[in-house]
Amino acid sequence: MVNLVKRSENRIDILELKNDSLSVTVTNLGCTVMKILTADKDGRFRDMVLGYDTIQEYQEHTGYLGAFVGRVANRIGGASFELNGKTYQLAKNSGPNAIHGGIEGFSNKVFSYTTGEDEIVFTYTSPDGEEGYPGELNVTVTYRLEADKFILQYEAHTDQDTILNFTNHSYFNLSGRPCGIGEHWLQTAADCFACVDENGLVTGEIRDVAGTPFDFRNGGKLGEHLQMEDEQLKIGHGFDHPFIFRDEKEKVKLYCEESGIEMIVETTLPQAQIYTANFLEPHKGKGGDIIDQRTAICVETQNMPDSIHKEENPTVILRAGDTYREMTSYRFHVIGNDLS
Repeated sequence: MVNLVKRSENRIDILELKNDSLSVTVTNLGCTVMKILTADKDGRFRDMVLGYDTIQEYQEHTGYLGAFVGRVANRIGGASFELNGKTYQLAKNSGPNAIHGGIEGFSNKVFSYTTGEDEIVFTYTSPDGEEGYPGELNVTVTYRLEADKFILQYEAHTDQDTILNFTNHSYFNLSGRPCGIGEHWLQTAADCFACVDENGLVTGEIRDVAGTPFDFRNGGKLGEHLQMEDEQLKIGHGFDHPFIFRDEKEKVKLYCEESGIEMIVETTLPQAQIYTANFLEPHKGKGGDIIDQRTAICVETQNMPDSIHKEENPTVILRAGDTYREMTSYRFHVIGNDLS
């Protein structure tokens, strides 16, 4: 079912999706995921994501906690791109590059919405030229619960050729609070990862994970991998890299022994930016708990970052008349054994 938690005069509402397994609190400000409550091994409900108590705090902080990110998630090199022979200039909001849709990306927009029995459908029309991007873009984001799965569906149409790359920027900590994630156990269906430069921009080099800290194919504790010697790990100040998936249903697994909770990520997208919150600065989150670096992990499913510059046939191009449609789901359940 869907409940209206709070309605404000500025059209920013807080809603709850709830079933027997999950309670997910969201807002139509940036389709932001504020809470994901699920039961731990003792039957006590814990919150799986970092966040804040008030809408004002989400507006004041710039870490994209829980936000829907677009038009283009991640970085665009040089904050410009060429499409159909025309050059488009974007805001430089990440060193020399553009990041996460610009100064006022989708994470800051108030979406319209409708509700169903177990879903919320958010819509937003991005006008031609917004943040420098071509084409009027009609965006639909659907959040739905199915048993122990939280499902995110994205759809978009444009009247001109444009580029897009959507993701959700939730910060997960399966212990239920913002504490160190070193004991979290991670497994990925990724044989390769993309290298980044000192500004976090992908370089175009793809490396095999074998023999590197990026090899989570058989699972491993994050803390142990973060302590390994590796040039790319130093450049990213931790993990902040695209992991490129092979064709398996379950792309990412994350497990916390303390809570007994495992999260399983499935997606139609080819990769995920796995980010260990390396650049979060200490500040207060929900209930006054301190959010800090390495207190969560993001699994940002998406197409290749900077695809418009790095891929021969960029996956981020959406042609007029075509439909962009992708899905990511997060399943939360309790397992009884230590996987480390």
